[in-house]
Amino acid sequence: MAGPTTAERGERQQESSGPPLVRGLKRPGVRRIVILAVVVVLLGAGGTWVLYGSKWLRLERVSVSGTRVLTPAQVREAAAAPVGAPMISVDTAAIEARLRRKLPRIDTVEVVRSWPHGIGLKVIERTPVLLVRKGGNFVEVDDEGVRFATVSQAPKGVPMLELAISRTGSGAAGFRRFGTDRLVREAVQVAGALPAEVARNTRNVQVRSYDDISLQLGGGRTVAWGSGENGRAKARTLTALMKAAPGARYFDVSVPTAPASSGS
Repeated sequence: MAGPTTAERGERQQESSGPPLVRGLKRPGVRRIVILAVVVVLLGAGGTWVLYGSKWLRLERVSVSGTRVLTPAQVREAAAAPVGAPMISVDTAAIEARLRRKLPRIDTVEVVRSWPHGIGLKVIERTPVLLVRKGGNFVEVDDEGVRFATVSQAPKGVPMLELAISRTGSGAAGFRRFGTDRLVREAVQVAGALPAEVARNTRNVQVRSYDDISLQLGGGRTVAWGSGENGRAKARTLTALMKAAPGARYFDVSVPTAPASSGS
C-alpha cells in the first residue's frame, strides 16, 4: 500500500501543531502569567472602586482634641472637611492650611485619618505671655511675639505690656533703630525668662527702650530687668535676691553679676 503523500503529511502536521498563539497558550507557564495578569487587573479595578466609588470608606465624622479657648465646633467649621467624600481623597494638608489661616490662635495642628470613616484634628493653641491694650480690648501675644487674638477680657495671670517709648530726644534714636516690633519681642523674651513665681505676680512689663525693661509686681514691687539678654542668669539672680531680701520693694538684676535691692 502506498504511504501518504507529501500534501497529506503537511495537513496532519498543521492540525497537530495548531496556530502559533494557540500553541503558546497550551504551555502551563504562559497560562499562569495570563491568569495572573487578569487577576491583577481585576483586583486593581476593584480596589479603586472600593477606595473611590463605594460607600464603605467615606468621611463621616470629624473629631477635635486639644482645644482650650476655641470650641470643637469652631475648629470643625474652619477645617471645612469634605464630609461624604472618599477618605483617600481628603486633602489633609489643605485642612491644616485652612485652620492656620482662619484661626490664628492655633499654634500647631495635626490632621490624622482614622479609617474607615473618621478624621482627627489634634490642635495645640497658642498661649499668651503678654497682653497689649487696644482700645477697650486686649491683644494676646505668644512667646514668639505673634499677636494672635483680640479679646474683650484680659486672661488672668497674663501681664500687660506697656510701651513707654520716647520718640523724641534721646529715646528717638533707639526707637528708630529697633522699632516697635523688635521691642515687643524683647519684652516677650523677658516674660518667657521669668521664674514661675515671679511670672504669676507680674502685673506689667514696661519697655522704655531696648535695654530698659522693668517689671511691676503685685504689692508695689519693681524689678529693673534691663535688656532681654542673659535671661536665665537674671532669673536665678532675682530668685536669690528675693529670698535674701524678702521685704525689699525694688530689685535690680540688669547686671546679674552685680544685683541690688532696696526699700522695705
